[in-house]
Amino acid sequence: MTEQTQNTTRPVLVTGATGMTGRRVLARLRERGVAARAASRSSEWRFDWSEPGTWDTVLEGAGSVYLVQNDADPRTGEFVERAVALGVERIVQLSARGVDVPGYFEGVEGDPSHLRSEEAVKAGGLEWTVLRPGWFAQNFDEGFLTDGLSTGVLRIPAGDGAAAWIDAEDIAAVAVAALTEPGHHGRTYELSGPRALTVAEAVAEISAVLGRPIRYEAVPAEEYVAELVEQGWPKEGAQELVSALSAIRRGQEAETAPGVREALGREPRDFSAYVAAAFAGEAVRS
Repeated sequence: MTEQTQNTTRPVLVTGATGMTGRRVLARLRERGVAARAASRSSEWRFDWSEPGTWDTVLEGAGSVYLVQNDADPRTGEFVERAVALGVERIVQLSARGVDVPGYFEGVEGDPSHLRSEEAVKAGGLEWTVLRPGWFAQNFDEGFLTDGLSTGVLRIPAGDGAAAWIDAEDIAAVAVAALTEPGHHGRTYELSGPRALTVAEAVAEISAVLGRPIRYEAVPAEEYVAELVEQGWPKEGAQELVSALSAIRRGQEAETAPGVREALGREPRDFSAYVAAAFAGEAVRS
């Protein structure tokens, strides 16, 4: 297949359109004037990974897809088959850093589901791009770390490890480039921020902007799982989160990656810029 600029007269299907990256991809596409379908269980284009009957409706007529798998029940291979059958030309998949490194995630046996999804996307015969971001900076203000910041004590089993936190805006920018421009077919972009910070260092930057004390406490994994289960988490889900966090604790997430620069020709946004944008308004209100 010869790669071409995506025909933007055919809409881009954005799965996970209400998620942390999906809604940013959707907004950027629409800012460019690109027709885009917001697909999720609650979006205008209803899409549910667990209901294959919803797949064809959102795929039919689409030229490209931003693919965010359902981690609980990945069905990427089946979905790619339907995409091919319905004439989709390009898929940009959100994967994860380290999925191709044995032992990267503590306690995970065999190939991680994201790696199996990558293989399905690459085998489909379409133009493809894979995005492998590390830990999202937005977990601090939109994700599972927000409760700790609000109470003033962030407790997670990350030890003294560091992560090169990636801004979700940069992930979305790379995704949109890959969805709409030539030059990205067959590329796997490893994505990170420009520098690594420990959780304690990241929390200290947020604390300084908010103007109130927040501290980080490294908690043992078993204790953290028990706390999450007590809060109503399923034990399996809590263990999966601990497994993901183990990559920070063991220093796997500290190395910076070149993907943003390779895809966009610029450096990724620094964590300090993310903090200023995400928390400055909250500091004024408080």
